[in-house]
Amino acid sequence: MGKVILHVTMSLDGFMAGPDISVELPMGRGGPRLHDWIFNASSNNVDGGVIRELFATTGAVVLGRRTFDVSLGEWEDTPFPAPSFVLTHEVRDELAMKSGTFTFVTDGVESALRLARAAAGEKNVIVMGADVSQQVLRAGLLDEIHLQIAPVLIGEGRRLFDHLGTDHIELERTRVIESPHATHLEFRVVK
Repeated sequence: MGKVILHVTMSLDGFMAGPDISVELPMGRGGPRLHDWIFNASSNNVDGGVIRELFATTGAVVLGRRTFDVSLGEWEDTPFPAPSFVLTHEVRDELAMKSGTFTFVTDGVESALRLARAAAGEKNVIVMGADVSQQVLRAGLLDEIHLQIAPVLIGEGRRLFDHLGTDHIELERTRVIESPHATHLEFRVVK
């Protein structure tokens, strides 16, 4: 069985998106700068390798409704060529796209992860969005955290690790690689 992995890019000061997130600015003001490593991946083997590995090992995605709402126009498809499960309070029919289907899950993060794991088979489930990521981490359901640290201080926006509570979450660093555009860090969540 694959792992449940939070895979996200953030600024050195902990923001995964800039301020004023909207459909017009899905990454917020200044947020696209965080993904320079993706846009420049063809210029170096490190970033390109991270992207190739991510796409090859992703079998399903769990994301929040806000991420879905602001990003669908940008993606024009599922975020990865895999089934995607949107955690929401609104009942909706499935939405078929070119590369996969969005299934809207209303009965909690555990249910969304159960469905995603079944769909992913031996591949990994990628978790997207700050709120959903925090829910999965707080619930002890996350296996790994893969962070891409962009060499920039954004100063404001959406933080990845807000609202986790005061309990310590132990991590074991398993990988560090770097490129001119990002430092790629991987951690195993110690359970």
